[in-house]
Amino acid sequence: MVNLKVEKGEYIFKLQDILREKNISINKLMRETSTDFKVIKRLMVGDIIRVDIFVIARLCDYLNCNISEIIEYIPNNEKQKRIS
Repeated sequence: MVNLKVEKGEYIFKLQDILREKNISINKLMRETSTDFKVIKRLMVGDIIRVDIFVIARLCDYLNCNISEIIEYIPNNEKQKRIS
């Protein structure tokens, strides 16, 4: 899991955890979803500026999960509620 703080909240990138849980390698994910290695790696480490909804859809379909299981956004006000 990789956390990326932004001005209004925080993104949590969970793809690496999902792959580990399901025992799926990056190479297998690349082949099975026709997704470039760099794209997958960026989603794993949070090094993205824009999210390609078509890539996310392929990954969600293959991994049988929802987008929030790959990338989660927590606004600052939600984080404060969780702490209180």
